[in-house]
Amino acid sequence: MFEIERLALVENEVGESPRWDAEEQALYWLDIWSSPTVYRLEPKTGAFRQWVPGIHVTGQARRQGGGFVFASRTGLYLWDERTGASRFLGDPEADNRPVRFNDGSADRQGRFWAGSTYADDQRRPEGSLYRLDAGYTVKRMAGGLACSNGLGWSPDSRTMYVTAQFAYELLAFDFDPATGEIDNRRLFAKVPEAEGLPDGLAVDAEGCVWSAQWGGWRITRYDPDGKIERVVRLPVPNPTSCCFGGPDLQDLYVTTAWGWLTAEQRAAAPGCGDLWVVHTDIKGLPEPYFAG
Repeated sequence: MFEIERLALVENEVGESPRWDAEEQALYWLDIWSSPTVYRLEPKTGAFRQWVPGIHVTGQARRQGGGFVFASRTGLYLWDERTGASRFLGDPEADNRPVRFNDGSADRQGRFWAGSTYADDQRRPEGSLYRLDAGYTVKRMAGGLACSNGLGWSPDSRTMYVTAQFAYELLAFDFDPATGEIDNRRLFAKVPEAEGLPDGLAVDAEGCVWSAQWGGWRITRYDPDGKIERVVRLPVPNPTSCCFGGPDLQDLYVTTAWGWLTAEQRAAAPGCGDLWVVHTDIKGLPEPYFAG
């Protein structure tokens, strides 16, 4: 059994997109809903900060030189927490409302990937997957996704995983790390509706995929063949995403949400919306930086 600890009492309406900065030994994450906020925590020292970037953020990655690349409801941005300066990079969904961006992650070659969703009815398969290169060129890579969500790559960078949230599917693609091209889209794992909506994900050093399952009170670990290897039960119903961090990359940080819960449901599960950590004996993979 892994030890589970409530790490920060932040009460995020929809906590999301945790990213571990190994150089700083700090965790960054977002609240993406009514009051979009960026958070930073150093678990070892307890140092904590938060910023309101003025951008309706939905996903993020750290940049190599500091600052962030954001997916947002209004497109892709760069933002620097040190100066507050932002730069709009573009929005390929601008003429396709109500489709908007959702989660995003960087690959190990320094590209940023972000998915989109049909905001008014996320069950509609009208979301897409986009790639932002270091030179800020944006390319649509896949479509037909019912809310493109969590993203990750196998340890050898030959497989890319994408959550199609409202299809209750984890998808896999063949991935070319040199070119950033994907093909051979296929089902990696199907999540029974009773076990929750698959949301954000992380990949560990053994090639297993950890999927946060909204409404399921759980994170499910799948082996490289897509079979359930274990289920980590959580004390809150709506985990939203996860990433590995800590000095040995063995701590699984988990963001959660209280949005759409009744007052009675929140009272029955203290800690909804807080940041949690699962102390594991399994090593994760370093979180990449965006090269742009």
